[in-house]
Amino acid sequence: MSDIRYEKQGRVRLITIDRASVMNSLDFAANDRLVDVWREFDADDDAHVAVVTGAGDKAFCAGADLKSYTMNFAQRPAPEFRARFTNGPGFAGITRTMKIYKPIVAAVNGFAISGGFELALACDLRFCSPNAEFALQDAKWGFHACDGGLIRLPQIVGLGNAMEIILSGERIGAEHALRIGLVNRIVAAEALLDTTLDYAQMLAKRSPLSHRFAKEVMDQAVGLPMDAALRLESRSFYDFGMTEDLAEGTTSFRERREAEFKGR
Repeated sequence: MSDIRYEKQGRVRLITIDRASVMNSLDFAANDRLVDVWREFDADDDAHVAVVTGAGDKAFCAGADLKSYTMNFAQRPAPEFRARFTNGPGFAGITRTMKIYKPIVAAVNGFAISGGFELALACDLRFCSPNAEFALQDAKWGFHACDGGLIRLPQIVGLGNAMEIILSGERIGAEHALRIGLVNRIVAAEALLDTTLDYAQMLAKRSPLSHRFAKEVMDQAVGLPMDAALRLESRSFYDFGMTEDLAEGTTSFRERREAEFKGR
């Protein structure tokens, strides 16, 4: 049985890291499987939204399986290691070079530590249980985050809050995470996955092209001067005006019915 489960629920795909015995940490094989799963999700036109979570009730993902990584790093020549992991899609498949312009929601059911935290940061939305804890602990062990933590965290919570988390390496709880905008919602542990999946099903009824165009604009606008960013947004809206989804949306509004978007 695979350490990574990939389940179809209508137009939602549920991705579960099923390694609860090691706090859902990822070894090389599980990381490779996640890369394949994300590519499958991205290529599937019928898959509109993904939810990613961890098995059990203790951990979303505790980062790298350090015992496995240390052993593999010792056995692999540095250039091979770098080509496969450092220059590749990054930890958990979506933290570095893989761009997926479909909504991805994290259901954080416990510890999200180091690489696991970076996986959650690479998602678009984060729902968490009250026992969730987040940390980038790298500074405790003599290095720093390398799979998007230094880049995405300040964009999500602001520079001051990010500095506190990154420089200290200390954990923060769910209420703190909600207060600084790291998570969107706190949901009772027993209801977390169902609530997240229900939300994902709602998103899946929206225009997939709208999601794609909007995510592309927000991604590409980071760091641009305001005038250039606004031109990018305006151009995207012009291009979207040529789509069947926009025509269906305006028609459904006039006819007072729910839209049936085709992603065209």
